[in-house]
Amino acid sequence: MRILVTGATGVIGTETVDTLRAAHVPPHVLVRTARRATDAGIVPWTLDGSPVPAGLGGHWDVIVHTAASTRWTMTRTEALAANVAPLRAVLALAGRDTHLVHVSTAYVAGERGVAATEFDGYRNGYEWSKAVCEEVVREEHPGPLTIVRPPLVVGRRRDGRIARFSGPYTLLHALVSGLAAVVVGDPDGFAEISPVDEVARAIADAALGAPPRASRTEIVAAGLASLRLATLIEVTCTALNTFRAAHGAPAIARPPIVPPDTWTRFFLPLAERYLSPFQSEAVKLLAMFQSYTSMATPFTPTYPVRDPADAMTTAVHHWAARKPRLALAEPRPWTLLTHNPSPPQSP
Repeated sequence: MRILVTGATGVIGTETVDTLRAAHVPPHVLVRTARRATDAGIVPWTLDGSPVPAGLGGHWDVIVHTAASTRWTMTRTEALAANVAPLRAVLALAGRDTHLVHVSTAYVAGERGVAATEFDGYRNGYEWSKAVCEEVVREEHPGPLTIVRPPLVVGRRRDGRIARFSGPYTLLHALVSGLAAVVVGDPDGFAEISPVDEVARAIADAALGAPPRASRTEIVAAGLASLRLATLIEVTCTALNTFRAAHGAPAIARPPIVPPDTWTRFFLPLAERYLSPFQSEAVKLLAMFQSYTSMATPFTPTYPVRDPADAMTTAVHHWAARKPRLALAEPRPWTLLTHNPSPPQSP
């Protein structure tokens, strides 16, 4: 079996390659491609319309497409170039009997806002572009198709290892630095997370299993067993404070959770007016997590995630061990800028 993995150096791609290599199956040829070759075994390919490298020609039994830009700040044009155009480059490599395993995101089926927005009701350009990708791949790939939808991803369950700290790890940095003075959301809202190895296992099972006769969608999630926002914050702060106590650092306080309406109507205008530019940017970044960690309804999994609290605890300890200066830092409270109103005008 000849298998191609795109985005092989990314968070999900790295773990998927490791999982495929460890699988107890008949030998297969595994080819990795990524934007940059971090070792001699990776074929560099930018997926931007440039010629296909010679090593990627020929027939593929399976293509696992994990390459994607997950930036939430992309415009429509940027998102199309970053995610949809590369998908079409990958589709050009797939034959009628190539099983395409396309990694999407669970949030294409999440809660949506008003459709008449820049992203058709999706929260950001990343979500919107992944929804477009699902439409494209269903319409244009003539062969077997499996779509895998993961939620927010943290480190491996057994040791917390992850290729890079992104996404949910922004919250950890904010908690220990003091930038997360409050958390905006619904304390009882669902916050779906998954260890990266369980996402990779779902992908590898699809890649190594029998190709589906019809398009198949696999959803990696905890469902009703997922963490609520208040529990996620409690688990995260407890894990951080356990690490801090072991190293003689004082505990950090658990930040209060502010309802979105209260934040938008009262606190946000004050923050925009009085916080420093750096703190204001941090507030905006953390606000992006609001809808991801306060879902009214969880996803319905086909690959259930068990005990997400345990996975989050392990992820936090690994992050702290790898980033001890950050994890042991003394949180700096928000500081308000002195507001000097304009002098009164002469009558």
